Amino acid sequence: MTITHHLSDQLLIAYAAGSLPEAFSLVAATHVSLCDDCRIRIEAYEAIGGAVLETETAEMGEASLEACLARLGQPDTPHRPAPRRGLLPSPLADYVGGDLDKVRWRSLGMGVRQAILPTAKGASARLLYIPAGQGVPDHGHRGLELTLVLQGAFHDARARFGPGDVEIADESDEHTPVAETGDACICLAATDAPLRFISLLPRLLQPIFRI
Repeated sequence: MTITHHLSDQLLIAYAAGSLPEAFSLVAATHVSLCDDCRIRIEAYEAIGGAVLETETAEMGEASLEACLARLGQPDTPHRPAPRRGLLPSPLADYVGGDLDKVRWRSLGMGVRQAILPTAKGASARLLYIPAGQGVPDHGHRGLELTLVLQGAFHDARARFGPGDVEIADESDEHTPVAETGDACICLAATDAPLRFISLLPRLLQPIFRI
């Protein structure tokens, strides 16, 4: 698998520190399980963080225990790629309790489907199934969106994203992702704010589909 688009250093450092919302942590854990480059980088960041902890001490805050316990339910960093039991990488398969046959898809129209995954507040995660040749309506962003390709590929005005690639989009981006011909495009996406659709119909349906 050739991965071209990776997680940024800022996101990897936040993931190593445990400061990402659960939905973004899930995307990061899944990508790192596929990407040798990001796996090496995150291990380096964790090593640096461990060295700092050994040399510095600080008084524990009142919420430290609660924060630690909250992290126990988040995906762990996989330092070695686990064997894949199907399409979904191990962190995601463990999270949903199996492979695609366990996913409860909901139709969004035009063959596009989604499955919202249960995550803590702060961001939301969903699996997306986009038939080959089908596009997602033109939209912008009110926050951060991470989209990890699991199968197939999509392209927009900026680049092409294939299996293992992560597209990072924020308030400055507006795009129309289109799935390429061949296999349907299956993605794991996480957002911390609703999308900003350009046309009227998607905006009207947005509250129903929780996008």
